Amino acid sequence: MCGIIGFIGTREAEPLLLEGLRRLEYRGYDSSGICILADGALAVQKKKGRIDQLAGVLAQQPLRGHVGIAHTRWATHGPPSDGNAHPHLDASGKLALVHNGVIENYAQIKSRLEKAGHKLQSQTDTEVLAHLIGEKYDALHAKSKVQNPKSEMLTEAVRQALAEVIGTYGIGVVHKDHPGVMIGARKGSPLVVGVGKGEHFLASDVSAIMSHTRDVVYLHDFDIVTLTREEYRISSQAETHVRRAVSTVEWSPDAADKGAFPHYMLKEIFEQPQTIENALRGRLDKPEATAHLGGLNLTNQELRQVDRIILTACGTAWHAALAGEYLFEELSRIPVEVEYASEFRYRNPPMDKNTLVFVISQSGETADTLAALRESKRKGHKTLAIVNVVGSTIAREADGGIYMHAGPEIGVAATKSFTSQVTILTLLALYMGRMRHLGSTQASEIIRGLESLPEKIQQVLKQSEHIQRIALKFKGAADFLFLGRQYNYPVALEGALKLKEISYIHAEGYAAAEMKHGPIALVDKDTPSVFLATRNSMHEKTLSNLEEVKARSGPVIAIATEGDKEIGQKAADVMYVPRVAECLEPIVNVVPLQLLSYHIAVARGCDVDKPRNLAKSVTVE
Repeated sequence: MCGIIGFIGTREAEPLLLEGLRRLEYRGYDSSGICILADGALAVQKKKGRIDQLAGVLAQQPLRGHVGIAHTRWATHGPPSDGNAHPHLDASGKLALVHNGVIENYAQIKSRLEKAGHKLQSQTDTEVLAHLIGEKYDALHAKSKVQNPKSEMLTEAVRQALAEVIGTYGIGVVHKDHPGVMIGARKGSPLVVGVGKGEHFLASDVSAIMSHTRDVVYLHDFDIVTLTREEYRISSQAETHVRRAVSTVEWSPDAADKGAFPHYMLKEIFEQPQTIENALRGRLDKPEATAHLGGLNLTNQELRQVDRIILTACGTAWHAALAGEYLFEELSRIPVEVEYASEFRYRNPPMDKNTLVFVISQSGETADTLAALRESKRKGHKTLAIVNVVGSTIAREADGGIYMHAGPEIGVAATKSFTSQVTILTLLALYMGRMRHLGSTQASEIIRGLESLPEKIQQVLKQSEHIQRIALKFKGAADFLFLGRQYNYPVALEGALKLKEISYIHAEGYAAAEMKHGPIALVDKDTPSVFLATRNSMHEKTLSNLEEVKARSGPVIAIATEGDKEIGQKAADVMYVPRVAECLEPIVNVVPLQLLSYHIAVARGCDVDKPRNLAKSVTVE
């Protein structure tokens, strides 16, 4: 993986492809490359490092033409290098391919190809696929004995090659003998067609093309699309013609820009009052003291029969799911298990017919989460989704679900998606709780608390400069501990993850009481501990844990409730948050930790929006 952009039309392709690559930078990458088809030849440039390095080469040696493909690579097979960067050519040098995903049986295919005389130049699985498609094309061409073959022959070559492939792929293909054609195909790795007038785009993410078109077709697994300037035709392994709906991207191109902010991450942290408002819009039923959730596709009777919930996700979404466990068990009185999707897909846990599975993914394309969804459906369980991207694979394949409406999240370190996910999980727990035992008085209090969240988070954001001063004080630390109890335990995990992701400081999150069972051995004068010590049912217990760290000379940073003067005597530094209901604390309390991580990373000179080794949407296992 990581990013694909293709163009076919009448405009010069190179600037459009470079623009698309820059819009895909947030996904994470280590090299980039471009291929332009012009004057009966393929012109390729590839470069390890940032897109600016590729752009520098192109400034000296421009590639002219109206058809092309480009790629940002996140290394899977073979280290980052010019040679391993995409696009890759086939044995004839006439076919070029870009690829996201992993070809699991590439070694077997490679061995066969090499025995047939193919000489591969890279260490990638992708080059093997390029040679395989080229071999199929050459065989079809030789058999047909046609001087000027039609584009269907290239499409058929792709179809035959992919029938031999085990693994995942999103690909773009061009061939010098077909200067007016581009082929795309997907299985397990996202790919969309951008529909224009006299031109078409191919991309792994709509953000790459939305400044040119907002009309897109989301390809399904096993779809193969043949693009020309004037039309596109979709087929599959089994069908010669497949219809897919044209969708309109709901957010504007400006939503994917940084605006006045220095980084996408900071912009998205500051967007959270609005994104939470979007998650709540039209979903609060104050007269009935409940939530209104369209799209679940389950009747109230079916929901009342649910006696167990499994929440499965990866990364930040897993932390949101953990907060969801507390919410469902308190408000709905339903037993909940939280599973890493990467583990759940390979386990065989006992699940009765009344188990409901929720999968959570910002992108709706996370490979492990998608596999968990498919495994649950295969076993006959109702599977619902919480996703942000309309038209994503998880959104299409789930039995029902809820969109976050958070707009594009470009920063690799998830921020607004976490608070949106927890907001939606709160609505779900409230909704299912009102079907059971939750009284209207308590439910109405939660609704009022939800409505107040945008204003409360705005108050926290006003402390950004204060939090920056704390960050400057601790930017040199080699290790951090994040500690919280109950609802604040998932927040501690998320705070530690954010710091690790973007500042490269080792950090661990723990349930505060677990300190005594091992982690307290890490406490010393150089290891700051961040305590989530707001005034809630666990306040006194948390303060006791805080004192244990202080007694061992550990520096303490506290997240505390406004007006709590006592905490200032115990902690070296304090970040205050407004009081909210305990079940809503994760949504508010995570914001100062996001800002702390951001300011520490900036102070350390880290590339906040492009952290090393990370990709935004993990579409390979």
